[in-house]
Amino acid sequence: MNWTTPAELKAQVQKLWDRGLILSAMIGGEELFPRRLTLKGPDSKELSNSFQEVRDWIARLSSAAKQYRIVWRNVNHRILGANELPTEIWIDSLDEALSLIGKRRDVQQFAAMVTLTRDWQPALLPWLGKRPLRALELAEEWPRILSIVAWRLKHPRPGIYLRQIDLPGVHSKFIEGHRGVLGELFDLVLPPEEIDATATGTTGFCRRYGFQDKPLRVRFRILDPKLALLPTEIDQDITVTQETFARLELPVTTVFITENEINFLAFPDVPEAMVIFGAGYGFENLATVEWMRDRIVHYWGDIDTHGFAILNQLRGFFPRAASLLMDHETLMEHQALWGVEPSPETGTLTRLTAEESVLYDQLRQDELGHHIRLEQEKIGFEWLVEALGALGRV
Repeated sequence: MNWTTPAELKAQVQKLWDRGLILSAMIGGEELFPRRLTLKGPDSKELSNSFQEVRDWIARLSSAAKQYRIVWRNVNHRILGANELPTEIWIDSLDEALSLIGKRRDVQQFAAMVTLTRDWQPALLPWLGKRPLRALELAEEWPRILSIVAWRLKHPRPGIYLRQIDLPGVHSKFIEGHRGVLGELFDLVLPPEEIDATATGTTGFCRRYGFQDKPLRVRFRILDPKLALLPTEIDQDITVTQETFARLELPVTTVFITENEINFLAFPDVPEAMVIFGAGYGFENLATVEWMRDRIVHYWGDIDTHGFAILNQLRGFFPRAASLLMDHETLMEHQALWGVEPSPETGTLTRLTAEESVLYDQLRQDELGHHIRLEQEKIGFEWLVEALGALGRV
């Protein structure tokens, strides 16, 4: 029979909890209770044909009635005579609701958070009302989070590293681990002039809120011994900050970018050239290097959908960048070394050449096989030498 069960009544109250309404009401002052729950019971025909089942249903509802109130109605049946049936179910109070779903301790914890926030940072109460379940997950950490907000309010555009914040029980890893929540709180309480709106996401946290960011770094090798920056007997594997790299104005005509460290280290000598060790998605460390815009740029990545997506992203900064060993011939000649790409990219890439687009479509549509990928380190070294020769670079 499709009649409301005690478990379904509990689920209705649990849904209020899962939507955050019960906790939010503690801040907004909204009265959720008394609240009538949805109740579906037997109709007249079912009452006649399934009288014993109806009695069992009533017994089950009555046995749990300590946590809700049943409103009864008299039903005069032509065969069964006068009977009382449940017609409404009510949760009369917050306490009854919490007893039904077993959330008393959680509410006590949240109430303590509300009191603490009202005393320390009342401007954050709207966030508790909007994100109560997320807040409850942070109950143990909440005092430290409030102390960080208070510290930041007292130090406009601090200009220091997160590690330099001196608060009891707070360290840089704690702040980094809670950047998402802290960002929402900072956005709520800080003046607009103290927020760099151009910096977004967890990677932009420090710049957005005025902290010193860990410097981006660029790792590169000079491939022409004549242009060595270090004594020639020392390998030209150099790592510098992005700011330093942007000012180097290296006298090279060609820049290669590769994603594999061994390929980076083994890249052969090339006149007037250098190779940069890439980092997959994200080219923040190269985006502001103006002198690279006048160089010939070649990108060598995996032959898979993400390899082409990274190439597509690079061209957003360097539109004339060419791909290296990311073609159909190279892929087919290394068929025995194909692997499986776990989660292929499927979106449209607008910055690929016609030939690259064809291969990308074949890969994302599985026309050559299931989730095919050829990692760049599996391509024979002689293929690199030959490709460089075809470019007239060796």
